[in-house]
Amino acid sequence: MKLGLIALGVLLAALVAVTWWALESGDVAIVSTGPVGDDRRTTRVWYAETDGEIWLEAGTPENGWFVDLRTHPELVLEIDGRSRRWRAFPIDDPSGHPRIRSLLREKYGVRDWWVGLLVDTSKSVAVRLSP
Repeated sequence: MKLGLIALGVLLAALVAVTWWALESGDVAIVSTGPVGDDRRTTRVWYAETDGEIWLEAGTPENGWFVDLRTHPELVLEIDGRSRRWRAFPIDDPSGHPRIRSLLREKYGVRDWWVGLLVDTSKSVAVRLSP
């Protein structure tokens, strides 16, 4: 019984460690959304760069930072310690979802696969950024 509990604890710790590695081990940006001021929301996100554009993924349309974009489409994105202002363009038509999924799968590889085991991305929304 005691050995089983220890094994379960080790397994849970390993799952947490692998999930943290998948989500946070590199190429993570910080997005700040909402009205200008002290109440801006700060969220860590994956991003992809292609053809001179940056793309983000809202895991669901209910994500707080994504909801912020509907009323305040200007955001600040920090990548590697450098911040820049952008205007966000959510891609609401069906073409956006497979595009962002493909970009993130290509960039993050096994990390994207692991997160996909834990999180349903079927309702995610692509967001294209423009300076």
